[in-house]
Amino acid sequence: MKNELYPIFLKVSELNIMIIGGGTVGYEKLSFLLKSSPNANVVVASKEFSKDIIALANTYKTPLMWRPYSKNLLHKQHMVIAATDNIDVNRQIYQDAKSKQLLVNVADTPDLCDFYLGGIVTKGNVKVAISTNGKSPTMANRLRQFFEEIIPENIDDLVENLSVYRSGLKGNFSQKVSILNKLTKSFIIKE
Repeated sequence: MKNELYPIFLKVSELNIMIIGGGTVGYEKLSFLLKSSPNANVVVASKEFSKDIIALANTYKTPLMWRPYSKNLLHKQHMVIAATDNIDVNRQIYQDAKSKQLLVNVADTPDLCDFYLGGIVTKGNVKVAISTNGKSPTMANRLRQFFEEIIPENIDDLVENLSVYRSGLKGNFSQKVSILNKLTKSFIIKE
């Protein structure tokens, strides 16, 4: 089976994101989101919260809503992550989110996900996302570690220099792409 997911990079500081669940899985989802996007516009709702979530929320000034799940939590949201320890509640969150045409991820339930949270490597302005089609988060994590090692720390300097060079190029779009393709062709590692 081929991975048919379409990768996109979302401006999560401009979207309303709700995580429902205050335990270990909720913490994992929140920390993953904030590590990649520290200014994410996210709220976490749960009847109770782990000490880890409370500490993380305090660090990033993430609002916590101390309440059980109800459909009205989804009001004005764009994305929802269901991370409770109750499969029936998670399924209800999925059904309610779909009825409101929201993007939803139900933790550890690939069949109930519109999107997956894969591995992410960030080096300055360079961000690489890794997906295993929801099959193996462990492999996505190992690939993330691999790419963190092989992508040089100074890659951001190169990106900045290319941006400056690009802004000074003359010609139409096709001509600029052709020039930049020739310039960056040497970056491909050859055996």
